[in-house]
Amino acid sequence: MFRTLTALALLAPLAVHAASKVHELTLDNGLKVVVKEDRRAPVVTSQVWYRIGSSYEYGGLTGVSHVLEHMMFKGTAKHPPGEFSRIVAENGGDDNAFTGRDYTAYYQNLAKDRLAVAFELEADRMRNLALPPAEFDKELAVVQEERRLRTDDDPQALTYERFNAVAYAASPYRNPVIGWEGDLAELKVEDLRNWYRLWYAPNNATLVVVGDVDAPAVFDLARKHFGTLKAEQVSAAKRRPEPPQPGEQRIRVKAPAKEPYLIMGYKATALGQPDTEEWEPYALEMLASILDGGSSTRLSRELVRGAQVAAEAGASYSAFTRLPGMVVIDGTPSKGHDVAELETALRAQVQRLQDEPVSAAELERIRTGLIANKVYELDSVSGQAMQLGMLETVGLGWPLVDQYVEHLAQVTPEQVQAVARKYLTSDNLTVAILDPQPMAADTKTSPKRAGAVPHVR
Repeated sequence: MFRTLTALALLAPLAVHAASKVHELTLDNGLKVVVKEDRRAPVVTSQVWYRIGSSYEYGGLTGVSHVLEHMMFKGTAKHPPGEFSRIVAENGGDDNAFTGRDYTAYYQNLAKDRLAVAFELEADRMRNLALPPAEFDKELAVVQEERRLRTDDDPQALTYERFNAVAYAASPYRNPVIGWEGDLAELKVEDLRNWYRLWYAPNNATLVVVGDVDAPAVFDLARKHFGTLKAEQVSAAKRRPEPPQPGEQRIRVKAPAKEPYLIMGYKATALGQPDTEEWEPYALEMLASILDGGSSTRLSRELVRGAQVAAEAGASYSAFTRLPGMVVIDGTPSKGHDVAELETALRAQVQRLQDEPVSAAELERIRTGLIANKVYELDSVSGQAMQLGMLETVGLGWPLVDQYVEHLAQVTPEQVQAVARKYLTSDNLTVAILDPQPMAADTKTSPKRAGAVPHVR
């Protein structure tokens, strides 16, 4: 009863958002338009999501999606380079973009009476991008420098990049979103032209609008600005399934660093994958949160503050991916302890999940925090649009927004133990260790876990 009442209490604010029904329309050219009315403030967010990212790329062309995202701000015949963001700013808004493994997205946040400005600009660059060679050369140099700063000169990010390349044998998740250095060096503007023509089309995109709007009026505005755009012959991307892993894999990365770093990744599943029980990804979300769902969860409580074997430790998993991913556990040993001790401690935490069902009280506490976080993510119009766009683009469908929390509320201790036993096995494990090398006196690092790459201007 307690679990049910807690879940219902947390679902209450979500129900307020859900009361504003999501409206959907597909234009004749294939563009899907998703609108959610939220009248709490006279603002609107407009987002265009393309089903293209680094997981669609192949050897020799990695990084092309991210470079193209940069070039989307470099003008059309109608709007010269720099005009897009200037016009948005003049209308009191802000804009940006980001590239991930499974999508590339562009957004504008504006006053509600300025939505037409965003639509006119996005429709123009959806099919009319100029891609001037001189601008490409400058922007490619920006991306190459971005890679040097964020990956090559960041030992933890470098380790994470090499970890993915070893952990995945066939899955395109083995490639970095920003691209391999050698591929970037060989990239040509014609590569971007071909990529743009193939993927930047209305029938490969979703337009998401959330805010103080009327859905019928938004649909009319979408028809006016996007309805005349030509569709493209878009072929479904091949899934490139990951083969079974034949045993534990290990990699050691030598790089200038102040301290060692450990990554342990267990191949797992995701929502909508074949041979996966519907509840499994939700149980994996709960499992990751049991380990690292706040300062009172196991890794922080027992390894950082308790045994003090870790200076920091974390765990992550996402059910919302186009292809199967991993449960990743990582950390840095504290002073007086080494990576081997930290790995032993982390393995013991995994073994505990397999041997002992989590108590009802601990599971409920973790569930409460996780559901609260999911609800709070939907508090802003931008957060709501991000969830709708991401779910639609990875192929799960936007209705999952209102179903996801309910599924989390149903996860049992036995299910958490079951996924720990099924997926957190040695044969599914890849271990990466950063072996610190002497650093130059002026070297500074700012560790970041790899993820979507935002546009920097």
